[in-house]
Amino acid sequence: QHFFFDIGGGDQLAFFWFPGAPAPVPGISAPAARPDIGDLVSAVGSMNHVAFDVPADQIDAIRTRLIEAGIECSELVYHDDSEWTVSKTLHEGCFVASVYFFGPDGVLLELASWTRDLRPDDVRHAPATAADAAAYLSAAAGG
Repeated sequence: QHFFFDIGGGDQLAFFWFPGAPAPVPGISAPAARPDIGDLVSAVGSMNHVAFDVPADQIDAIRTRLIEAGIECSELVYHDDSEWTVSKTLHEGCFVASVYFFGPDGVLLELASWTRDLRPDDVRHAPATAADAAAYLSAAAGG
């Protein structure tokens, strides 16, 4: 079965259900847990999560509706420029507020509300190069 969801702007998000498909492999094909309770890592080439932009004044209400529907959600977290990349409180370094939850098929989903525009100084690490990517992929393949 093929399911289409209208996500606005003329765009669709599609999900598939295949009878007899292999079971999900949390921690490889997708994160094993929400980022607030476990490891967010997933394998190269897998889908880590899908984020949906929601208005900042609606994120709390949407989270409440999800919880009322029996869906476990993270607390509201703010992604920032700190060492841990998240904060429980909004401050100048924060750029997006997020709530995470799993969809019915195990895909990690995120509600994301931008708190400000990104700035050039938000990127503080050295850019990865093609050589970095080749070395990483070789190591991941056991080489």
